[in-house]
Amino acid sequence: MIVGLTGGIGSGKTTVANFFEDLDVPIYISDTEAKRLMNVSPEIRREIVQLLGPDSYTSDGLNRKYIAGKVFQDNTLLQQLNAIVHPRVAINFANWYKQQDSPYVIKEAAILFENGGYRDCDFMILVTAPMQDRISRLKKRDQSSEEEIRDRMDAQWDDAKKTALSDITIENSILEETKRKVLRIHNHLLLRITNNW
Repeated sequence: MIVGLTGGIGSGKTTVANFFEDLDVPIYISDTEAKRLMNVSPEIRREIVQLLGPDSYTSDGLNRKYIAGKVFQDNTLLQQLNAIVHPRVAINFANWYKQQDSPYVIKEAAILFENGGYRDCDFMILVTAPMQDRISRLKKRDQSSEEEIRDRMDAQWDDAKKTALSDITIENSILEETKRKVLRIHNHLLLRITNNW
């Protein structure tokens, strides 16, 4: 079973994914794998440089700040970048999935709804958090300005649109409550899988 885990930037998807990982559920973090592929694949690198210019990479690898500054101001560029990266991530996930043998896996991705990836999932979990919490988390994590954060948020669907397509929503404000909800969802999924067998 493939369980999709998504949520707006700064909602705390990684925290929720970590709670599932503590329960021995295999986790695929799409954003981490996308960045890795963007760094290691010569084909992806060449296509990104063609799209966004040579400043897309520094001697240390992917220039995330430069790329974010370009694509979150221009939706066409963002779609073109996604068209380069997402098909490769999908192949990478499919290969990873074949190697797993647990009752279910978590596929964590920020834009599972926006890119249509949710259609390949058997169950969808949406993580939400109050806007101000999300902004302060991102300021701390990325040292981004509020304007940069809002640009990135504007590139994603709003929570109301995602909620309509989700099987369950986790409001991620109080960590202990989030952890308890993850355990309840885990038990529900195991029961559902057992009953289907």
